[in-house]
Amino acid sequence: MRRGSIAPYVVLLVVVVAGVDVLFFRNRFRERLLANIGIVLVFAAFALRFLRKL
Repeated sequence: MRRGSIAPYVVLLVVVVAGVDVLFFRNRFRERLLANIGIVLVFAAFALRFLRKL
């Protein structure tokens, strides 16, 4: 992957994680942590599968 394709992907990851935290898991630490780990793993799997060729 090139840097130009990584930057928007990382920004999207941060926006999704922050949005899920604020909307669903404001005062629940464990659920929030597990959801964040899950989101990062999904983004990583997507990047490895589809964005590796860039």
